[in-house]
Amino acid sequence: MSASRDEAGRLEPRVGPVPEGEPESHPYHHPAAGWGAAKSVSRFMVREGALADGPRAILRMNHENGGFDCPGCAWPDDTKGLHLDICENGIKHVTWEMTRKRVGREFFAAHSVTELSGWSDYALENQGRLTEPMVYDPGTDHYAPISWKDAFALVGRTLRELDSPHQASFYTSGRLGNEATFLYQLMARELGTNNLPDCSNMCHEASGRALQASLGTGKGTVDLKDWEATDALFILGVNAASNAPRMLTALAAAYRRGAQVVHINPLVEAAATRTIIPHDVRSMATCHSTPTSTLNLQPRIGGDLALLRGMAKAILEQATSDPQALDREFIDRHTTGFEEYRALCEATPWREIEKQTEISRPDILKAARIYREADRSIVSWCLGISQHEHGVDTVREIVNLLLLRGNLGREGAGPSPVRGHSNVQGNRTCGIDHRPGPEFLDRLAEVCGIEPPREHGLDTVGTIQAMHRGEVKVFVGMGGNFALAAPDTPYTCEALRNCDLTVQVSTKLNRSHLVHGRRALILPCLGRTEKDHQRTGVQSTSVEDSMSMVHLSVGMRRPASPHLLSEPAIIAGMARAALPDSATPWERYIEDYDRIRDTMAQVLDGFEDFNRRVRLPLGFRIKQPARELVFRTPSGRAEFSTAPLPDVVPAPGTLTLGTLRSHDQWNTTIYSDNDRYRGIRRLRTLVFMNQDDMRERGLSTFDPVDITSTAKDGTRRHLNGYLAVPHDIPRGCAAGYMPEMNVLCAIGDYSTQSDQPIMKHVKVTIHPAA
Repeated sequence: MSASRDEAGRLEPRVGPVPEGEPESHPYHHPAAGWGAAKSVSRFMVREGALADGPRAILRMNHENGGFDCPGCAWPDDTKGLHLDICENGIKHVTWEMTRKRVGREFFAAHSVTELSGWSDYALENQGRLTEPMVYDPGTDHYAPISWKDAFALVGRTLRELDSPHQASFYTSGRLGNEATFLYQLMARELGTNNLPDCSNMCHEASGRALQASLGTGKGTVDLKDWEATDALFILGVNAASNAPRMLTALAAAYRRGAQVVHINPLVEAAATRTIIPHDVRSMATCHSTPTSTLNLQPRIGGDLALLRGMAKAILEQATSDPQALDREFIDRHTTGFEEYRALCEATPWREIEKQTEISRPDILKAARIYREADRSIVSWCLGISQHEHGVDTVREIVNLLLLRGNLGREGAGPSPVRGHSNVQGNRTCGIDHRPGPEFLDRLAEVCGIEPPREHGLDTVGTIQAMHRGEVKVFVGMGGNFALAAPDTPYTCEALRNCDLTVQVSTKLNRSHLVHGRRALILPCLGRTEKDHQRTGVQSTSVEDSMSMVHLSVGMRRPASPHLLSEPAIIAGMARAALPDSATPWERYIEDYDRIRDTMAQVLDGFEDFNRRVRLPLGFRIKQPARELVFRTPSGRAEFSTAPLPDVVPAPGTLTLGTLRSHDQWNTTIYSDNDRYRGIRRLRTLVFMNQDDMRERGLSTFDPVDITSTAKDGTRRHLNGYLAVPHDIPRGCAAGYMPEMNVLCAIGDYSTQSDQPIMKHVKVTIHPAA
């Protein structure tokens, strides 16, 4: 429960736990996962007192018959119905949710909001599960109990009294199930607003917009079976061992069958080395590891577009003497803009490509050769690609490269974005979109009997700015920890405090409950692992993984408190209070979630016969027209793009900093101050730097430094006293942990292409601490 004060004397609480002992930094030479993961999970279960419940959950997680979906990442479940389709971080996430610790009225009576604001974020979440609805009392500076009826009445009355429905904004994180998601967007649109920001606005918005422009779809076209059939995998901007650990199984399997696996990332992460898959009993028993890469390339931060352009340039150069280098039949039949793209590649000099990537031409040619020799290739990417000013252009360049060799519409080939949270893709599919299309709105109006608004709403950055200006007066957060997840932390906190009412639907106490509006509610909900009892029996919810598979999730445990409500029930309660004359059958929907799914089947393209298909083994895959070479683009074809190369070389004396997560962390939830795969112990307030950049500044390991970012508008932000740690990262680049470093990304520093905060491309100077 540690805190410090900044230059202005404001309280700056820690994020992680108070470390016991001095920080350590040692290179990690062991395989990813394996016994390191097993030991870490065992220690975590002992610490959380989950030695009984933890193993039971492991045996039910990600099972297609009556199991619950892991509330962690969105990696697909194994196609063969694997009985231990699990990972270290997924187990920790579930165990953290299943804790026996409780946060009830006695806790809030004993601790004021001012006091709690000085606690670390780790300490806040570590208090346990929230047990009953609470309302902030400004007279006492404490949260106090409130009945669900009165809580809903407060929300409803406040929403009805707004001058305009656009003065409210409805945020969701990626954990919300499909049924709750559909009800949430229905409530917002029946109220009259498309203010539906979500975590995708901060993470993968660039991917959706780029794929929509190039292929007429906002999603990837491949599934896990394609990963099992491909000849070459290109993995860009992904720290898979921590962020999508079950991908390790696919990487190891690809290597064993002779496929090429190319990792492209400024840092060589553990997933790009070797692994022991925990459910591979023989490998675990013999400590036999499998390589997970055949080539590693380390572009400077933001240099991926130039690297992809270099690969395409090499393929086009080879095509002058090798007719098989291009798939001309595919290009001629299914694409447009090829000649313009070829001219652009020819006009891009190799010296500029090498300058922007910080990678030599021979090394780029190695990757191009792998791509040329593979009959079928998949390109997969995550936030290292999307959280840049030019994120849309980079994803479109990925598509350009795939189109050159016809790597679309056939087994083992295509684009494959790695979504983060467990149902973030399902949120967008089921209506969480501040820019909804007219076809969706027309069908929603017809089926649900409402008149949804047609004008675009506010995304995450737009919501924060509008709250700051006093234009958005009510903020509702469905899951997540908005105050910490968003950029420009002080600005975001000021914006939240400027609201008339903030409502947080949560399972555990977090920073967003303490950074609140003039009135505030904490509404505790069921977790993914818990049974959802409604009038017609135990309910199931559905989720969509990052490869468009939809399947059911059924909780296994008794709820942490008898006073918890499900997320659909909370949404329906708020909706009925805000829309007392609504013809929407909110109460009937909550009695039986099949009724929600029946309505969704009529509204959502691809969800026809929803209730039957979702109960099939492993669920069903939403139809993907681009996979069938049906392109819903203006031209009716896949469209090449011709973006110029961005200049990503930092100015003299400056560095480009990217934020990232530690291994023992999931989004803003911190499990410890350790980062095993990067060799860090007992430290989060650090900055990873190239050894030569450190030497140039007279820095040694763990020397304190001051970090200053310069925003687009020239304003500056500071972090002081962070410790410099040498790491294998290109010169001119630096990295550090979110959410601590979110303060360095100004609210105005968002991509003009995607409106995403550019958290992977922050311009900084680093000097020895004053």
